[in-house]
Amino acid sequence: MASMAEGQLAFESSASDFNLLAEKVYRTIELLKEARTQRAAAEQELATAREMLDAQAAETETVRKQLLALQQERAEVRNRVEKLLGDVDAILEQ
Repeated sequence: MASMAEGQLAFESSASDFNLLAEKVYRTIELLKEARTQRAAAEQELATAREMLDAQAAETETVRKQLLALQQERAEVRNRVEKLLGDVDAILEQ
């Protein structure tokens, strides 16, 4: 009988160990699912951020070109004004 009782305890112990192992496996699966979901969300956020960065870079380039054009126009206007002032000075000196 002692042997049978020991066998029963060993069986219950191994069944309990198996249930604990199964529970750990299920928790691991759930953690893996959650990690995959979080990774997909992070990848989506990254793609959105990259799109925004690309759009910002294009806008920055457009603004840079506009600034250069305005600086060139300003230099041309300055030259014309200086020439006109020179012409006015020449007329007044006559």
